[in-house]
Amino acid sequence: MTIREMLCERERSVLSPYAARSDKSKGRQIFIEPCSLRTEFQRDRDRITHSKAFRRLMYKTQVFLSPEADHYRTRLTHTLEVTQIARTIARALNLNEDLCEAIGLGHDLGHTPFGHAGERVLQRCYDENFSHNAQSLRVADKLEKLNLTFEVRDGIVNHVWRETPCTLEGKIVQYSDRIAYINHDIDDACRAGVMKESDIPDSILSVLGYNHSDRINTMVTSIIRASTGTDTVTMEIDVKKATMDLRELLFELVYKNPIAKGEEGKAEEMLHMMFDYFCKYPEKLPSEYLPTLEEEGVQRAVCDYISGMTDRYAVSKFNEIFVPESWGSK
Repeated sequence: MTIREMLCERERSVLSPYAARSDKSKGRQIFIEPCSLRTEFQRDRDRITHSKAFRRLMYKTQVFLSPEADHYRTRLTHTLEVTQIARTIARALNLNEDLCEAIGLGHDLGHTPFGHAGERVLQRCYDENFSHNAQSLRVADKLEKLNLTFEVRDGIVNHVWRETPCTLEGKIVQYSDRIAYINHDIDDACRAGVMKESDIPDSILSVLGYNHSDRINTMVTSIIRASTGTDTVTMEIDVKKATMDLRELLFELVYKNPIAKGEEGKAEEMLHMMFDYFCKYPEKLPSEYLPTLEEEGVQRAVCDYISGMTDRYAVSKFNEIFVPESWGSK
């Protein structure tokens, strides 16, 4: 018996009957021989963490654009927080931790530079239906050719709340994404002086907790209590209401705050100008985007290129294209 077969046997004997099992996966778009050491979902996790798109998350905005201080979240640290919250919930519910980990690590692979500001630019310039979750799946399928399992691909593209993933593990990542960003965005906003803990009403704090750790623990514990022994993943009504109220408060105090978002207009204009430039001069695109250019057209290729940029690369590329250099500087 191989190590993979032993791990699959452990899944069959330990996991909930509602869990996704790696040996029952619906498979990959292109068949490959099973690994002797890892389950299919563990293999997906490794493919994601070794991808270029995953490494670029380090330099992509979470909420605050290109922060200079070291302790603000980036898209990568957000991804890691989501993944660990998801694993904690999955372990407590006897669901598949490996599947949660793979979905969590891959859920934002296609996120644009400068957070949702970049997403809005591509909705205006390319397609009003452009979304980072669909782009994440495109990165996995076409741009990086990761050939992931159906369950991981489903969890990635359906991690946003308007969608419904086909596994409970995908639903766990949906909740974990929200738990992570609500709590770490409060932490970052307080660090930036955009809001204070005292701005949160006691009606919310009395339910969720009076500090960062307690609030995460309350949300996670509530999901475990409400979901144990059931075929669904949900949160207790009072905790869910307080969580949604806290999220609405963040929109009011942080996400729409002119101080926190003061530079977004510049970032959007910069990306818009570059989109128009590369549509006009597609020969300037890197060679890796030429197959897309030939198969799907200029705008699709430019969209893929810009959505994959990190914040700092976008600024550097903009300067290279539009900012004149001093004579003799080269």
